[in-house]
Amino acid sequence: MNPVIVVHGGGAGSISKDRKERVRQGIIKAAEEGYRILRDGGSAVDAVEGAVTFLENHPEFNAGCGSVLNVNGDVEMDASIMNGKDLSAGAVSAVRCIANPIKLARLVMEKTTHCFLTDQGAAKFAAAMGVPTIPKEQLVTERNVKRLEKEKGAPKSDCQQDLGTVGAVALDCKGNVAYATSTGGVVNKMVGRVGDTPCIGSGGYADNDIGAISTTGHGESILKVNLARLTLFHVEQGRTLEEAADMALGYMKSKLKGLGGVILVSKAGDWAVKWTSTSMPWAAAKDGKLHSGIDLDETSVADLP
Repeated sequence: MNPVIVVHGGGAGSISKDRKERVRQGIIKAAEEGYRILRDGGSAVDAVEGAVTFLENHPEFNAGCGSVLNVNGDVEMDASIMNGKDLSAGAVSAVRCIANPIKLARLVMEKTTHCFLTDQGAAKFAAAMGVPTIPKEQLVTERNVKRLEKEKGAPKSDCQQDLGTVGAVALDCKGNVAYATSTGGVVNKMVGRVGDTPCIGSGGYADNDIGAISTTGHGESILKVNLARLTLFHVEQGRTLEEAADMALGYMKSKLKGLGGVILVSKAGDWAVKWTSTSMPWAAAKDGKLHSGIDLDETSVADLP
């Protein structure tokens, strides 16, 4: 199989011009990192973990060190990962003071008999696995402090403009697929709020017999429709990736007014990106070519380094 990776940097409202270029370069570099892992013989799981780790370490994205703040001004992060080869999966939620929740999610997948650990239990497991803790200040950016202040002063909304999540899907040379998704959640969320990102079937799904998907958008809406598994169900029914994504996103929007986006790769190596939010930074790498975009009807293609 020719390896493929697709990466997203979360849905969003309009992105300011100065941020747009930083976001574009970040998402492109994440895709390049994942593709390098695949080209060097790494697994799909390695590739999605590598791409998402890169984005968790990038302050422009709502994951890891760019995570938005909850009502108390703290960072609580969620992440999940899944291997389509055997449906093994790992997830964590309400994680604090670690740099890369996606790495902890993979440890849950590979080192425990469980799928999902949360809060204090996840913290104890991280310590047992030797995952270093970092001061919470390292995860708080000035931009997110200002965003929290602005949100606290604004009329109550349903967070439809806070659609930030990062994710990746990949197909490796052995025909295995995987997904990874990570987020800091929504600005001014209640302590302990968990969205779709760590929930298998909502924040993502991977099955070698179908493909892999990672989602982003209004978490409560995504949870209610099981967006990831719903989209792959339409693929199983013979729809193209684009048709399946349009049907699932359309259903969520019509039933709940929920906005979101998805990235997909099929077991045959086809890929697709679709969203109903204003924009969704994305990049895809396949056959030595890198495709990327942020806004609707905007796609650029370049040769991979």
